[in-house]
Parts: sequence; structure tokens; C-alpha cells
Amino acid sequence: KITVLEGFSTDITLPEKADFAVAEIVGSVASEEGAYATIYDAHKRLLKNPNEASSWIPSRIQTYAAPASYTLQNLFLPPAFDWTKLQGEPVRFNCRDEGLQLVSDPVLIEDISFADITTKAGSLQKQVTFTVDGERVAKNRDAFLQEFKRGNVREAETLSTTAANSISGIALWPRLLLDDNVEVNSRHYPDGGHQKSHWQTVLPITAEIPTPVKGGDEVSVTFDFTVPTEVTMPSSYKISGSVVRS
Repeated sequence: KITVLEGFSTDITLPEKADFAVAEIVGSVASEEGAYATIYDAHKRLLKNPNEASSWIPSRIQTYAAPASYTLQNLFLPPAFDWTKLQGEPVRFNCRDEGLQLVSDPVLIEDISFADITTKAGSLQKQVTFTVDGERVAKNRDAFLQEFKRGNVREAETLSTTAANSISGIALWPRLLLDDNVEVNSRHYPDGGHQKSHWQTVLPITAEIPTPVKGGDEVSVTFDFTVPTEVTMPSSYKISGSVVRS
């Protein structure tokens, strides 16, 4: 027998505590859809054994990040398009979109274990130094050239080189661990390559025009995520950084 209880999990009370919980409230930044606050509440009230990883599907959610180059920001420079109008709203990409390319290896930024959620804060401040990979830049140039040629873009050769040697922002995407053996990757793990996924990759544009980089440069980034335990309060995300020339 199945009994359906309608309503938000944070508003209802179960007649008895559950054996396990299944929750797909994971955003492109893993915590952006309120997963932390929702699971925090469920951990306290709704499960028999909330401290066990086997009580949760997924048991862990993560956010990975890497500096990225973006074709369209290089193609539509001001005044053709004012990228500051986005006001911090990220551009959202299909994970197979070749117009977005990573310039360095991804790094784990957010790591939320549902079994441990009441003992570990969701908010974080983390400093990461990414190194621009010259081999990635070369491969990105070839990928961008094909993208520009498909769009019949003039000066495709020059644009592909310029775009590959630039960053438009820090790309972020989620990864889910269902248990010790099953994982769901929105981008290829661990290199962040393109693959099919219903999750999007998000790219907050960090400047009015792309920032030039080359292989060996370092991108120093501070991630400041505020993730509350109250489901009615939105999370906020701030990313700042600078490029150190090699």
C-alpha cells in the first residue's frame, strides 16, 4: 500500500519515520535548489537512521569548478552586447555545448554528505588556484574553430585563437554519489569533458570582456557560498579572483 502525503517535506509530519529518502533537488551548483536546508530538516525529523549514508539517495552531492573560455563573449564584444546586464546571473549551458571549454583541471568546491549534514556547515569560503593548461588551450582552439566555421563566422581562425586564450568566468556543475558504487556525473569525471546530461553547466561572466590567459598562468579564485539551514532563505554565491601571469 502506498500513501501519498502532499506538501513540502519541510511542512509535513510523517506518521512514522522513513527507512530512507530519495531526493532530486540538486542544481547546477549542487546546493542552489535548497538541498542543504531541505535535507537538514529531513535529517532532524523524518528518517529512522539519518546518520547512515544508506538512508539517502543520493548520499552525497558535489559541485566542481574550473575557469572556462566562451565563444559568444569573444564574438559579441561591447558595444555589440553589454555583458554587465546579466548582473551576476550565470549563462547556462547544455553539458555538450562545445562553445564552452575548460582551460584547467576541475577542482571540488562543494561537498555535501547528507548523513553528516547537521554537523557540517553548508556555507563555505574556499580559495583555489587553477593553472591554465597549454594542452587544453590548444585543443580548445581547434574546437572553437569548428564552432565558428559551423556558424559561418568571419575571421574564424583569429577568433578561435583569441577565445581559446581567454577566460570568461568560472564554470560550475554538479556530481551526485548515490552510494559507494553508483555515481551520476553531469560532465565527464574527473576531467570535466563534455557529455550528455539533463543538468546544465553554469558560467557566471566575471568581466565585461574576456580576460586573456596563456598556458602556465594561474587563476586565483575565492568561492564564498552562503547556504542557510532555513528553506525559506535563498542561498547566495560570490566568486572573485585574479590572474597571475606566468
